[in-house]
Amino acid sequence: MLANLFNSAQNKPFSLVNTLTLAFTLSVLTFGTYAGNSAIGAPLKIAPDHGGQSVQDYLPKSVSYNPAIPTPESVLGAQIGEWHVRHDQLVSYMKLLAEKSDRVSIEETGRTHENRPLLLFTITAPKNRSNIDNWRLQHINAMESGDKVSNDAPLIFYMGYSIHGNEPSGSNAALALAYYLTAGQGDEIDALLNDNIVLFDPAFNPDGLSRFAQWANMHKGKQLVSDSRHREHDEGWPSGRTNHYWFDLNRDWLLLAHPESQARIKQYHKWRPHVLTDFHEMGTDSTYFFQPGVRSRKNPLTPDQNVTLTEVLAKYHAAAFDKQGQLYFTEEAFDDFYAGKGSTYPDLHGSIGILFEQASSRGHVQSSINGDLAFRDTIANQITTSLSTFKGALANKAAILDYQSDFVEATKAEAKDDDTVGYIVGTSHDAGRLSAFVSLLEQHHIRYEVVNKDNKVGEHTYQKGHAIYVPTHQAQYRLVKSIFSTQTSFENNTFYDVSTWNLALAFNLDFDALDKGQARDVKRTEQASLVQLALQDIAKDAYAYGFSWQHYYAPAMLQSLLEAGVQVRSSEKAFTALQVDGTNITLPAGSIVIPKGLTQPADLHQLLAQAQIQLQVPVLSFSSGLTPSGNDLGSRSMAPVKLPQIMIVGGQGTSEYEVGEMWHYFDTKVGLAASIVEQQNVSRALSDASIHYTHLIFPSGRFHFSENEISQIEQWIKAGGVVIGQKSAIRWFADNNWLDVELVSRETIDNAFDESTLTYADGRALYARKLVAGAVFEASIDTSHPLFYGYQNNTLPMFKTSNMIVKADSSPFVTPARYTQSPLMAGFSDTAMVALMADTTAVTTNKLGQGIVIGFTDNTQFRGYWYGTNKMLANAIYQSHFIQ
Repeated sequence: MLANLFNSAQNKPFSLVNTLTLAFTLSVLTFGTYAGNSAIGAPLKIAPDHGGQSVQDYLPKSVSYNPAIPTPESVLGAQIGEWHVRHDQLVSYMKLLAEKSDRVSIEETGRTHENRPLLLFTITAPKNRSNIDNWRLQHINAMESGDKVSNDAPLIFYMGYSIHGNEPSGSNAALALAYYLTAGQGDEIDALLNDNIVLFDPAFNPDGLSRFAQWANMHKGKQLVSDSRHREHDEGWPSGRTNHYWFDLNRDWLLLAHPESQARIKQYHKWRPHVLTDFHEMGTDSTYFFQPGVRSRKNPLTPDQNVTLTEVLAKYHAAAFDKQGQLYFTEEAFDDFYAGKGSTYPDLHGSIGILFEQASSRGHVQSSINGDLAFRDTIANQITTSLSTFKGALANKAAILDYQSDFVEATKAEAKDDDTVGYIVGTSHDAGRLSAFVSLLEQHHIRYEVVNKDNKVGEHTYQKGHAIYVPTHQAQYRLVKSIFSTQTSFENNTFYDVSTWNLALAFNLDFDALDKGQARDVKRTEQASLVQLALQDIAKDAYAYGFSWQHYYAPAMLQSLLEAGVQVRSSEKAFTALQVDGTNITLPAGSIVIPKGLTQPADLHQLLAQAQIQLQVPVLSFSSGLTPSGNDLGSRSMAPVKLPQIMIVGGQGTSEYEVGEMWHYFDTKVGLAASIVEQQNVSRALSDASIHYTHLIFPSGRFHFSENEISQIEQWIKAGGVVIGQKSAIRWFADNNWLDVELVSRETIDNAFDESTLTYADGRALYARKLVAGAVFEASIDTSHPLFYGYQNNTLPMFKTSNMIVKADSSPFVTPARYTQSPLMAGFSDTAMVALMADTTAVTTNKLGQGIVIGFTDNTQFRGYWYGTNKMLANAIYQSHFIQ
């Protein structure tokens, strides 16, 4: 054709028109056009195509598909992997499949913080639909009794995808897998669905998935960019890994701080599946990981047989990848220890939880040491291991069915042999923390009884109606042992995540492990309820009102009143007041007083009544300002509390987890609307005359402020501002001379470890010994200090997630909290690190001009469940005016 064109041109008189015509024709033939020839001059794609592909290209060729079931591309208008699927698109397709397929029932199990639906498919052969509930009940009964089930009993799979939103290959693979399960035809599908049930959860984290899909799609050009430095692969802050409040939902299976986890755990206990899958992504230069992982790094309460069965299933994953020539690894890297992860929580319940980790393209295509990694290839690998999970489980169905009955019997035997027969837990001062703890037990189906007679165990006195007894001899024995563990020594001291999650310590509750003799003395009943603090009749003719600061929700009560325009006072010291009924009541330092003699809202009585009911914080009515003991209600020690205006410093360089935890606490536990301001905007925010910030909070991070901006912040503090920092922010405070502290150097830590007998191969183990990867340390606290108002005991469990060690002046006016001489309470920390931590600073303060600088060595809001240290941050907001 080209020769004909040249010949044709040569036979015509030369002209510019002919030349341009020939050039245009050659350019079209040589370089092509854009799709549909809608544009001129687009280059022909010579490079490899890294776009999507049709659903059937992802799926086995041995299966035929029902043409009546719509394909994902017919609904999305694009092939799988061409674009990152948004959650709303995923939902639309799943709902359409439920309409078109008689194999599927769909259930909305809950809603995310951003009001996205959480969906669960139940998939089985149509003939089984009327029998699903019977199958489920028979299975649950067998799990409770330990009875052997017949070999034709159904296997129950729980297939879950993309709990980290920026690890989207799982949820995108779910599109193809849902089509496979609903449209597939033939022996392979019949073997799976005729006698088994597949629970299908296409998106564990809808909010994060949607955030990341938007990021990846908005940076996609017609020419895909594989450069790892390209903006598409360098995700903005906050990342899509997390949920709405920037929490890692894969750490929330046990803690249940979020609706996504609460809905999932409810379904888990409804079904108790035999196999649960958890699909993730990891670094781009990796290959593909599947468990069993390192046997010595499993949770010690997970039976060895669980790992053995996981190894059996791993052979099917390996065979599938071997056939494709795919690279993979197993029995290394990831642990299976923390009970709050998706692959470990099921293991403690008799399921086989399996972690899958796919190298991430973090976009549509990214270069790696293994060559260009396309998004569609990451999707294909997740599909491969989903199908190999089905294949391996069906081939070993009898062994898996037997395992669950063996698990139940083994659990009963271990409980029977355990010298600890139960735990007693309680507090008489704060119904809020104890109620939240009990709610968590109930969601995990942990049985407990209410103590109905006062008991003294060791140093603790447990009051009737304010304590519970948790027996170990119950179906949840393994989880009970896990959440009360104070273990500090482990077979393998390398942890991918935290090494302890003792919930009683997290909630700062008194607890004791009981043997048979001690347990006999504890009178309890399953029928009784915890005693709630009695709500008071609020007297309209009172002189003043008040409430104790000891209650967990006292900060929320105070915030609600301040927002309503109520004038309040907080007490610097304990006092005894006369109530309208003629009785005296003693209130601790920090308690709140609402004098009626000040200008108050006309509906004050109604405001107090509503807040008392909503927050369950008793409001007291005082008959006089003259107190029987302590300062009078009009004393200068009764200081006004102003409505706070809080700025949390966020943005690139700061920890999105810690910012999210602070935001979550203020937003959901206190009812305070905090401003999150990115670093580069802090100076402008402080200069804005329309907003007067009272508190500035720095999470961990790397801070990049100019000298002028630092000077501006310092002047703001000196003018009366309160600045709060935690973890690495303390280092930045010290560099700016806002805190007079010394941080122990890395060299000092290195010198605490003897390397003389080590080899090169010991390097990683030595590094792990120097870490503090989630352990509980005991601090001695000064309850007379404003940062510890509302606390009763002089010690407090604190959660450490770093080996940062702070040393400050030991003066009680500067250091109200120090780690004790033997601080390790639970979890792993090397003896050398514990020795370095002993008697060092946990909390420090400094007066700077008229303002205050506060430093918390550790995270006071860790993962939204560390209720015991929440009030430290609340005190830094509402009681900081008392700090001298």
